[in-house]
Amino acid sequence: MISISHRGYWLNPSEKNSIAAFKRSFSQGFGTETDIRDYCGELVISHDIPSKESISFEKFLNLFISYDHRLPLALNIKADGLAKDINEFLKFYKIDNYFCFDMSIPDTLHYLEKDMNVFMRRSEYEADNELFFYAKGIWLDSFHANSLDNENVAKYLELGKKVCIVSPELHRRDESEMWKEIKALPSEYYSSDQLLLCTDKIEKVVEYFYEK
Repeated sequence: MISISHRGYWLNPSEKNSIAAFKRSFSQGFGTETDIRDYCGELVISHDIPSKESISFEKFLNLFISYDHRLPLALNIKADGLAKDINEFLKFYKIDNYFCFDMSIPDTLHYLEKDMNVFMRRSEYEADNELFFYAKGIWLDSFHANSLDNENVAKYLELGKKVCIVSPELHRRDESEMWKEIKALPSEYYSSDQLLLCTDKIEKVVEYFYEK
């Protein structure tokens, strides 16, 4: 399993989606999830309404490749119409270990038309649809339950899809139950680099999953 930081490896909430949080994540060998919007004709990193202080996507990518361009990037797309520009940046910087997710359905089609790496959302409110067959993987979320949807984890992995599990603390819930279930997955799933975990608790992940 590969762990990625949620909005960077931040130590306090004010650091989310900041240069400091991204540097900390990349320098310690962790990819990250981050949010992309547009502001005054420029792609920027911002979960909420962007401003002139928002980090440009290009600055983020320059920072990323200065560490290890092979680390995974989960790009949460917060606005429609960005596929062309995002694709051009990713190609220019030769980044291929990424996936885009959370686009509207009509916008998702543009990403697929450009043969970009797309993950489809799956949760108690979102079922598989026809686009699942064209997606590289699944963003496996749960808005209320702390348990793992392990039957679907196995199904997706066996179908050759990547699976990124959203850890419960991203929704301000306790992660202990789900983490225990992840660790109990059959070794062929648990040890697979096709399985990812997006977390706010990178230090705890390292201690719980990797340190003996």
